[in-house]
Amino acid sequence: MVNKQKILIVDDDTNISELISLYLTKECFETKCVEDGESALEAFKSFAPDLILLDLMLPGMDGYQVCRELRKTSSVPIIMLSAKGEVFDKVLGLELGADDYIIKPFDSKELVARAKAVLRRTSVAPVAPEPQAKQDIVSYPDLVINLANYSVSYMGNSIKMPPKELELLYFLASSPNQVFSREQLLDHIWGYEYLGDTRTVDVHIKRIREKINDHECWAITSVWGIGYKFETLN
Repeated sequence: MVNKQKILIVDDDTNISELISLYLTKECFETKCVEDGESALEAFKSFAPDLILLDLMLPGMDGYQVCRELRKTSSVPIIMLSAKGEVFDKVLGLELGADDYIIKPFDSKELVARAKAVLRRTSVAPVAPEPQAKQDIVSYPDLVINLANYSVSYMGNSIKMPPKELELLYFLASSPNQVFSREQLLDHIWGYEYLGDTRTVDVHIKRIREKINDHECWAITSVWGIGYKFETLN
């Protein structure tokens, strides 16, 4: 029997969380609802969710703080839920490590679709060990990006990187010196169904650069007015 994927719902409005849970349960997900940030951190440890739906306006510890705490130790996918629709709020959520941002009020069916899309992008299905295809690994001096097991090695150290950051880095590094627009990167990594804006790409590039410095042999380069490229320097 295949284990159900687990989704933790964090919202102090029980009517909203119960409605979300109902829709997700119908789609064969296992859910757990909590109403505040402290309970969310405790439930994360005990429930071990595959995805977290995180409201921002929580009593006590707010959603931003919860996300920040979770990102210290985990890359579990997080979808933020908020009535705040300003670009600043979206960008802040993404910079803290959220994988998606949905504005309230939202359609429950859309939320379920977004949750499935995030899980598809971030889940690596368990399979029997097989020889890795060469195209699953991109390597440069002091940098190895392995898409088969979602790992990044930089300067001999393992780098913790959420799936979309890794996929973006892998995609750029797989086509060295080719310039991609933000729209192209958004389509390739997030998919055509993604409703976010191109600033999402900028945020993820910034987070990658914070973890991986440019090398004497390669660099992630901004192309003014267009987008980005992975540039080989030697």
